[in-house]
Amino acid sequence: MAPRKTIKPNPKAKSRPCEPCKGTGEVSRPVRVGRKQRVAGQQTGICLGCLGSGEIPAAD
Repeated sequence: MAPRKTIKPNPKAKSRPCEPCKGTGEVSRPVRVGRKQRVAGQQTGICLGCLGSGEIPAAD
């Protein structure tokens, strides 16, 4: 039987922070209210680019 090969991590594949959320995993959106659609405040939500992890997913 052949010896098992050990898998070494790839040093080139470093995770980068997500651009829209800058690595936090949350993005803020303005909340508009009323007939004239005035901005009333900010609301935070999960980043759809990284799904809250804060890192860009690896391209497989």
